[in-house]
Amino acid sequence: MKLPKEEILKRCNAVVANTLMETLNISYTDVGEDYLIAEMPVNSKVHQPDGVLHGGAMVALAESVGSAACFVFLDAQKYTIRGLEISANHIKSIASGKVFAKATFIHKGRTTQVWNIELTDEENRLISICKLTTICLPKKTSDEV
Repeated sequence: MKLPKEEILKRCNAVVANTLMETLNISYTDVGEDYLIAEMPVNSKVHQPDGVLHGGAMVALAESVGSAACFVFLDAQKYTIRGLEISANHIKSIASGKVFAKATFIHKGRTTQVWNIELTDEENRLISICKLTTICLPKKTSDEV
């Protein structure tokens, strides 16, 4: 982490405008030496028909925080970063409040990375656990395009 914590969070939150993250009201709230945390309100916008948080919204939150963590902890100036695979195990349902997603590395390779993303409620109860695999590809220069 080269920048101050506040600057990293400011930059992460600045890029959510006009994206799925804005639609879901996802915001980045904390960053440390080896993690990034985002939160999302749980309300009717992200419910499934029976009134609990939709699993797809949880996966969108997990992929959003994992992808943002790539840009925080890897050199996004030199690499294009993309998600390869995401899996989720939903443990508990939630109908209201907030859900928090914390992304940490399982594996930090030069080309591929594997992220552990735990989603918890406001009382720190595990709601879902996700695994995201990302890839870093060298950006092409204008001569290579």
